[in-house]
Amino acid sequence: MAVTAYAVDLVTKVLAARHLTEGDPVDVIDGLLRLDLVRNPGAAFSTGTSYTLVLSVIALVAAGVVIRFGRRLGDRTWAVALGLLLAGVCGNLTDRIFREPGVMRGHVVDFLALPHWPVFNVADMLIDAAVVLIIIQTWRGIGITGARSARGDRS
Repeated sequence: MAVTAYAVDLVTKVLAARHLTEGDPVDVIDGLLRLDLVRNPGAAFSTGTSYTLVLSVIALVAAGVVIRFGRRLGDRTWAVALGLLLAGVCGNLTDRIFREPGVMRGHVVDFLALPHWPVFNVADMLIDAAVVLIIIQTWRGIGITGARSARGDRS
């Protein structure tokens, strides 16, 4: 799951960087979706643009934590959630490591734009989907090992 999702993120970013021009958006679905190349040094909503190195270190730690928790997986939904999370974190981390202006300071390639929403990428969607699944599993009371807590007995 993680490898496939990571590959999709990487391929879409390569295609966006190769075929789109910054400042020249392309309408895909008029009024709903456009492709708009942005190189983002910050986090979500372009916050923390002067903390690119810190964001890179946080991403490295997050990837390590996800891998460590992955060893205890006993539930398919948790496996999907952590796979999506790992792919998203690693997708944006790859940009921060290998893209300009330099190692651990690289700008993330964002290219998907919806009305009244910041430009984002596939990795961002993967992280968001993972968070939704994690919230659902937590609400259901299903732990990462698949064990159900007393809270999860909501029939």
